Amino acid sequence: MKMSLLVLFVILAFDQIASSYRILGLFPLNGKSHWNMQEVLMKELARRGHQVDVVSHFPLKKPIPNYKDISLKGTTPEVTNNMTATQALGFSTPSMSNLVQKTGTSTCNLFSHPKIQELIKNPPQDPPYDLVILELFASSCYMAFGRHLKVPMVGTVASVFHDWLSEVSANPMNPSYIPSIFSGYNQQMNFKERLTNFLIMHYISWQFHYYTNSHQLKLVNEHFGMNLPHIADLYNDVSLYLVNSHHSLNGIRPMTTNVIEIGGLHLSDEGDSLSPEVQKWLDESKDGCIYFSFGSMVRIETFSKELLQQIYASFEKIAPVRVLMKIVKKEELLPGLPKNVMTQSWFPQIAVLKHKNIRAFITHGGLHSTQETIYCGVPMIGIPLFGDQRINIKNYVNKKVAISLNSVNNVTEEKLTSAINNILKDSSYRENIQKLSKLFFDRPMRPLDAAIFWVEYVTKFGNMLQSPGIKLNWWQRNLIDIYAFIFTVIIIVLYIALFILRKLKKFLFGSRACAKKDNATIKLKKNK
Repeated sequence: MKMSLLVLFVILAFDQIASSYRILGLFPLNGKSHWNMQEVLMKELARRGHQVDVVSHFPLKKPIPNYKDISLKGTTPEVTNNMTATQALGFSTPSMSNLVQKTGTSTCNLFSHPKIQELIKNPPQDPPYDLVILELFASSCYMAFGRHLKVPMVGTVASVFHDWLSEVSANPMNPSYIPSIFSGYNQQMNFKERLTNFLIMHYISWQFHYYTNSHQLKLVNEHFGMNLPHIADLYNDVSLYLVNSHHSLNGIRPMTTNVIEIGGLHLSDEGDSLSPEVQKWLDESKDGCIYFSFGSMVRIETFSKELLQQIYASFEKIAPVRVLMKIVKKEELLPGLPKNVMTQSWFPQIAVLKHKNIRAFITHGGLHSTQETIYCGVPMIGIPLFGDQRINIKNYVNKKVAISLNSVNNVTEEKLTSAINNILKDSSYRENIQKLSKLFFDRPMRPLDAAIFWVEYVTKFGNMLQSPGIKLNWWQRNLIDIYAFIFTVIIIVLYIALFILRKLKKFLFGSRACAKKDNATIKLKKNK
């Protein structure tokens, strides 16, 4: 019996080894909010027996089996809890040149880093990599690793599917009802909005590919010894896209087979618990508590004195309702903070939002933050700053789970107090977001399980899920050449038909006219 169990154990162990893969994770963007999703995915792959080597700026604090950090920490300026109000508002007007330079090309310059050079020149061979997983944002250059290592690639997208990914993936992106990530529209657009959405979507996509190609193509060809004609050519090697979206939040969108929605993948109750101080504060907030945070990057204390005074006045006015406020450097905060406000440099956000006394979340509208508040069933007050935050908040306003102040420039004591009181007194906001939470999580399988399944699938089968549309030019995918051919044929047929009718008319009616003319001539001669 013992021998049988030992044999079974050995068989299972060898089966686990045989079905495990070596995976290279490339996440060179120094953004904590983006990293949240990638970290959960890579740690789960390691937990399931795959060997993962992870390039990032966020090495694990506690090592885990099968997970190897290739740390880039300290190679680029720190962004977490280090973005000022001026910097944040500077991103409010979308500039592809600025976006590609700061979040794309700057990370591509890390190719010269010794650890990246080692991966390029001497990648592991015992065993070699089976798959590359990377974030697809603005550093298209890192897709060169898939072609260099001759393995499939999985691209993760930390927001809804980017406008500029549609053409290169052959994923349908119809601007008549799918809003651009920068347009701020919903899926019901009038003529003017559809026209604007169409122009924004195509202009942004063109700009993105122009700037990534002009800034990053040279780096790829130089470091990998390639001779690529265009950086976008590397998208042909992407086998799978894992997208942080879901139809319950982001609307109905057509997706090709290799675009998988895994929105909420990072959500879990297993994170850090509340500190005794915060736990006591929340437990004693019998009249309710408001949570206020602008995410992992933006420092609220750097906003203008006038804005902070308006916020202070509002918070003081809603007392005895309490407030938890994320402030990175309390010493830089404007004096005069009301007594009903507690500040800390960091809060375990899900643990806070899960507390029974939390009544609302004042948020910038980042996708991970809003997914977390939906997960916990807490209504929102949105003050969007940049990027997709405006469209996120507008989307939640349309679903009647949020109130938007539209911009920090619109925040006044009166407007903020009114928004808080509406959330506190109108129970429909909480009822609606709890319904939305059920819609968001009612799925055949957990988003993390779905992600792992499809990652393992493309590792085994490669580009089986790719759309054949990627082999066609845009005019072929949109049948422009077919429409042009049909139009040309119709014109030619009509021209020929018209030519024949004219000839026939001349033949029939022209002969009679000639006969009449000849008869008239004969009569004239006889009369003479």
